[in-house]
Amino acid sequence: MSEAPTTRLAILRMAWPIVLANAAAPLLGLTDTAVLGHTGGTAELGAIAVGGLIFNFVYWSFGFLRMSTTGFTAQARGAGDTSEVRATLARSLLLAVAIGALLIALSPLIGRAAFALLAASPRVEASAADYFFVRIWGAPATLGMYALTGSFIGLGTTQRLLLTQLLLNGLNLALDVWFAGYLNWGARGIAWGTVISEWVALGFGLWLARGVLGRDSHETASFWDLGRILDRKKLKQTLNANADIMLRTLTLLSSFAWFTNQSAVFGDTILAANHVLLQFISFSAFFLDGYAFVAESLVGAAVGAKQRPRFDQVVRRSSELSLGTAAVLAAAIAFGGGAMLHALTSVDAVQQEATRYLPLAGAYVLIGGATFQLDGIFIGATRTRAMRNAAFEALLVFLGASIVLTNRFANTGLWLAFCIFVAARAATLALRLPALRQSIAP
Repeated sequence: MSEAPTTRLAILRMAWPIVLANAAAPLLGLTDTAVLGHTGGTAELGAIAVGGLIFNFVYWSFGFLRMSTTGFTAQARGAGDTSEVRATLARSLLLAVAIGALLIALSPLIGRAAFALLAASPRVEASAADYFFVRIWGAPATLGMYALTGSFIGLGTTQRLLLTQLLLNGLNLALDVWFAGYLNWGARGIAWGTVISEWVALGFGLWLARGVLGRDSHETASFWDLGRILDRKKLKQTLNANADIMLRTLTLLSSFAWFTNQSAVFGDTILAANHVLLQFISFSAFFLDGYAFVAESLVGAAVGAKQRPRFDQVVRRSSELSLGTAAVLAAAIAFGGGAMLHALTSVDAVQQEATRYLPLAGAYVLIGGATFQLDGIFIGATRTRAMRNAAFEALLVFLGASIVLTNRFANTGLWLAFCIFVAARAATLALRLPALRQSIAP
């Protein structure tokens, strides 16, 4: 396989398709809301909100399928081992199908537990149940897409990722309009549109992947080498990495849950204001994720090729782009966020409260540029245990800081603690970076 590019222009070319692919999902959510907002009632809108929350939590827990696949694929690519690249994707797909099938089998229990925890009205719960028990049939395809996305990023073929996402979201949009808008199936129609689109996109993505997973001329193994795929050492390595990433993800989820819960303590207005400001942070993540994902690919390739100078070059140039972008986004939020707030809410009290914390939200994004980038470096190198431990240490720092600062400075203290949290995430990973670098043969 060809050596991965490391110039700033090449990094930008790899990053922009990821940014567009990331932005496609929330745009689809807005369309779903608009379709039901004009053809359904409040119960239907509430149903996709509740159902979407359940699936976001369940699927986000298995985000390790994307991350570990990226790291292992990039390293195999850097080592020039195309057979292992294919085997890595196959292992992740097998795991995705197994987890997806288990989720379908356990769907009655998952649904019952979720609806018991969520305080929805009987009408919303009935529509949400229709949505849930249809969409759950897309679980293997959804998780399979995680594995496929990881493979595309690890191979550096981000244009193929964008094509797959455009098909997924474009078809989903058309089917949602047809099923929910024209046939008036409501939330159930939205679910059917999502399920069909996910399975079609997975098939299309696998077809695209076959074009970049072709065998080298010197290979003697079959295209899908079963012995390589089921290698016990590699399977154990994959499962250990996935377990570390899952624990790290749950730790981060706990941090955001704590922030939201503490926001609620200060009343509905502050809760709403903080929620709006979090949308700015989520929007910024579309851009910062682009550079982080590219870092995963290029760092993994450098680690696989055992080239420390190449690693240094990738880390330096991708980080420069990420930090520069973070600075622009932070300035836009801190100094131009007022206009954006008016677009997101017309409630004067929420606007006024959110405006007070725009500089702190900007500071979070600025520091987040380093945090996202370090995450990408460690994912690419598959140093998942270090990521897990760093996330846990940052959580402890955040909890301690929030207890102390909120008692004294209320919501300002909470935002200060939130900024300390993202800084602690960066610091705990940065302290581990020299050891990671030393482990790469010069």
